[in-house]
Amino acid sequence: MQRRPLVPLLAVSVMAALAPGLAATPATASPSASTAPSAAASSSSVPTEAGALRPYTRQKPVWGRCGGNTPAALQCATLKVPLDYRAPGGKKIDIAISRLRTSAPGKRHGVLLSNPGGPGGPGLEMPLELDEALPRKVKERYDLIGFDPRGVGRSTPVQCGLDAEDNTVLRPLRTFDKNALWAKSVADKCRSKAGDTLPYITTRNTARDMDVLRAVLGERKISYYGVSYGTALGAVYTQMFPRRADRFVLDSAVDPKRAWRGMFQVWAPEAERAFQRWTKWTAAHDATYGLGDTPGAVSKSFWDVVARADRDPIEFDGVPLDGAGVRALVRRDFYTVRDAAERVVKLKEAAGGRTANGPDDPEPPAEDDISAAVTVMCADGPWPRDPETYHRDLIRDAVRYPLYGDFASGIMPCAFWDKPVEPATAVNNEVPALIVQNEWDSQTPLVTARAMHRQLKGSRLVTVDEGEGHGVYSTNPCADSAADSYLATGRLPAADVTCRATGGERRAASSLPAPGPLG
Repeated sequence: MQRRPLVPLLAVSVMAALAPGLAATPATASPSASTAPSAAASSSSVPTEAGALRPYTRQKPVWGRCGGNTPAALQCATLKVPLDYRAPGGKKIDIAISRLRTSAPGKRHGVLLSNPGGPGGPGLEMPLELDEALPRKVKERYDLIGFDPRGVGRSTPVQCGLDAEDNTVLRPLRTFDKNALWAKSVADKCRSKAGDTLPYITTRNTARDMDVLRAVLGERKISYYGVSYGTALGAVYTQMFPRRADRFVLDSAVDPKRAWRGMFQVWAPEAERAFQRWTKWTAAHDATYGLGDTPGAVSKSFWDVVARADRDPIEFDGVPLDGAGVRALVRRDFYTVRDAAERVVKLKEAAGGRTANGPDDPEPPAEDDISAAVTVMCADGPWPRDPETYHRDLIRDAVRYPLYGDFASGIMPCAFWDKPVEPATAVNNEVPALIVQNEWDSQTPLVTARAMHRQLKGSRLVTVDEGEGHGVYSTNPCADSAADSYLATGRLPAADVTCRATGGERRAASSLPAPGPLG
């Protein structure tokens, strides 16, 4: 039986609306004298005693059906957690959680928490995704647990009152002055609408919420599957609560040291590498695509389309694209060579006056609200405060990396954001974990997974050689075998593993949703 690929949200792709089919309001947990262990406040660097968290860690979830469009087996509840863990007696917020119990209680090992990416991705339906993707020997070992991270979906969402124009985040050099005004406007809107909440919507606090959830469920440890941004969240949890981390699978990993501006900036040099690989592949397939029989000729075909669009915008999928629009559209495609060749052929036809649609493109999605994503990114990482720094960087990188350098180094609302209440977590530990990574991943490149591997010294890295696409688990038999065995038995591979691509990685990439506003 073929496994269903897991579909991660793109790195920093945002889905802040309610999860489909989960419209019902779950019941709220009530205080209880449960014997569940309390969260380890000392390991979370919060200046409060563990006893202050007991009203939270001793809640009893009141489980109920998540919604009419979801299976009855998926149950939901709502927990209360402190907005500010330094002051647990203060304001409280909701955390929506979900659970799909194991069908084999006698084989149960514990709970498997999950995060789909983002930041800003809702996770209530992740247990259903995992239930379809994981083999029986893994599913039987766990109750599958999902949750909307704080600020997202049904977990006291951050809402900045942004409009559709605000949701276009990575912007080109030629509109820098306009971009700076946009960035300040978004920061001002968020401060006005949710200023008392913003400083506390952080990855550190979400990790603390996970540990409260662990305690509420009565578990000594948690296991975890996180993809894309979810790898950063998982790594932060291992740093803050190393004795609470059991079996952690990190799929398509970010580099915690690059969070978050550096994760955008790494896209520029990596896109150039992907582009060079694409020109070689496409030249070898000139009989099919007609873009040139040498890498240089293929490159010229693409840049001719960009120049043509700058002179006169190209109508593509009903949208006029200038040269910057073409570059932004195709960057991610270059990591999946066949998709990029098909896309550039269509763009070339459109430049010649023919009506063009993307290769097998679905209907464009509704605009995502970037409020939660921007809030996490601005609170998590160091960002320059001087707009001129961004201007200088993107001028430099536009020359170094013509495909995407100006986008990757552009100004963000974080330039005008209030400073976070605490520094981000530096990840550097020996907690065991398994990292799985495609070589050609457009959102979390191999270089960032290797950096995560170095920072998690107890980890093993499974690399899919020539693997394409964002999200590995449940697409490659070799990588799946390593992850399945680890989740089922707790045994990591004896050494790092290199797998061969099978084609499934590309299928996983093509099943992803269209790029989110930050993708």
